[in-house]
Amino acid sequence: MSDRYTSQHFETLAIHAGNTADPLTGAVVPPIYQVSTYKQDGVGGLRGGYEYSRSANPTRTALEENLAALEGGRRGLAFASGLAAEDCLLRTLLSPGDHVVIPNDAYGGTFRLFAKVVARWGVEWSVADTSDPASVRAALTPRTKVVWVETPSNPLLGITDVAAVAQIAREAGARLVVDNTFATPYLQQPLALGADVVVHSLTKYMGGHSDVVGGALIVADQELGEELAYHQNAMGAVAGPFDSWLVLRGTKTLSVRMDRHSENAGKVADMLTRHARVTHVLYPGLPDHPGHEVAAKQMRAFGGMVSFRVQGGEEAAVEVCNRAQVFTLGESLGGVESLIEHPGRMTHASAAGSALEVPGDLVRLSVGIENVDDLLSDIQQALG
Repeated sequence: MSDRYTSQHFETLAIHAGNTADPLTGAVVPPIYQVSTYKQDGVGGLRGGYEYSRSANPTRTALEENLAALEGGRRGLAFASGLAAEDCLLRTLLSPGDHVVIPNDAYGGTFRLFAKVVARWGVEWSVADTSDPASVRAALTPRTKVVWVETPSNPLLGITDVAAVAQIAREAGARLVVDNTFATPYLQQPLALGADVVVHSLTKYMGGHSDVVGGALIVADQELGEELAYHQNAMGAVAGPFDSWLVLRGTKTLSVRMDRHSENAGKVADMLTRHARVTHVLYPGLPDHPGHEVAAKQMRAFGGMVSFRVQGGEEAAVEVCNRAQVFTLGESLGGVESLIEHPGRMTHASAAGSALEVPGDLVRLSVGIENVDDLLSDIQQALG
């Protein structure tokens, strides 16, 4: 992160970091450099360091600078998807025989990457309840190189004390990786709490409009950033210029969107706690959530994701999803529109039969920025 950004507030950074006016025209929005290669001023004479857009592209550079500034990191890297970012990170940090601690409620795609892909490469993993620092400590081995955390987690909205787990990982000689997709850097900054790497699915809140797929890594250490950049170039799953431009547009309104997401989600969660057909509400903003105090300490607000369990089991949960009208039935999350899904059959189907299997009666909401009264009415009619 450039030192010129260190004194600016988040909302200012979101709009200005990386968004330098175009030197040719003065355009206040960075151009989409839809280009694969660049004219060199003689052999090896690169203009601004650009030679080929897999290695670097000016639009992607603008986004990466913006991401680093928002997370308070030294280096940001943008990828074609969140899983592409995770894959690059794991292949950079790990070797055959190494060990990773993963959460017992991780995103299904992350679990699939560890269980079906990375494991075949000779990397071992074990599961811990990362909301309990003692569970993390017990899962460590002498070969542990990475501790992986999601907070809030997907889809059970578990909360991990980042500072506490960072200390445990540091003492073990392991790096702490935090998936910050649900919280975003506006609500939570894991690097400031001691994490080594932040992971994002830019598809979600950072893009914010359900029109782009992307991923990111932001690191606190410049040397690690250089290692990741080398592997990003060698492996090639980079964010394209138009995708980068779309995410850069999205981050400008991140703060105002997250304020509304959080406000609406809090009201939805409160209504669900009082509904006769709802047996459990999972939202860190509720005072009886087991991670509420930690979330209040390390987050600005509690985010836009709410999960709940319903009477009647799996079929009843599926029926609630099918009856929703304002909430769109679909995977993903973090867009301006509200979404509803059944994790067990949709986003987390890959975890079925494992230690990360989610309850069949669980429904997950991505609460959008519509009028909250319309959202409340829709959930009430969907519950019947």
